[in-house]
Amino acid sequence: MSRENLEAKAEKTLRDTDTFRVPVAIDLVAQRLNLTMEAGALGEDVSGMLIIRGERGAIGYNSGHARVRQRFTISHEIAHFLLHAKQGGKPQLFIDRYVAFRRDASSSAGVDRDEVEANQLGAALLMPKKLVQQEIRNNELNLDDEDAISMLAKRFQVSSAAMTNRLTNLGILR
Repeated sequence: MSRENLEAKAEKTLRDTDTFRVPVAIDLVAQRLNLTMEAGALGEDVSGMLIIRGERGAIGYNSGHARVRQRFTISHEIAHFLLHAKQGGKPQLFIDRYVAFRRDASSSAGVDRDEVEANQLGAALLMPKKLVQQEIRNNELNLDDEDAISMLAKRFQVSSAAMTNRLTNLGILR
């Protein structure tokens, strides 16, 4: 799916679930999409998982991760549900390994198309393009200033690294 289509899908999902505001209430998005959620000790290298049966799904996320990481994981699993769940098909399981920005040859993070799409849609759900642009305008932010990015990250309840990636992917930051 193209980046523009992912952006549109994110905004439509947030508007349909009445959560298009800063910060996005990602737990509420999941709930309104009939997804149950549970935090658990998933080990160091698993961020989250999504189990789908029919039209319903359950998200498990790592209770040991920071809240900003958990929010991204939940958003990523919602994206798998929206993009990759075969509705009404046989049960499906998605397990997502924790990949801190340590990309190496063995990392499938940048290669697996489903994962790339889930990351892009997940980011668009947590940091919708229009809301990010609006925050930058309303607060007259100078993005050359690290404090501005930090402030934006806090407003959206994401990590500074996630916000920096999002701003770069949107072409707002060079």
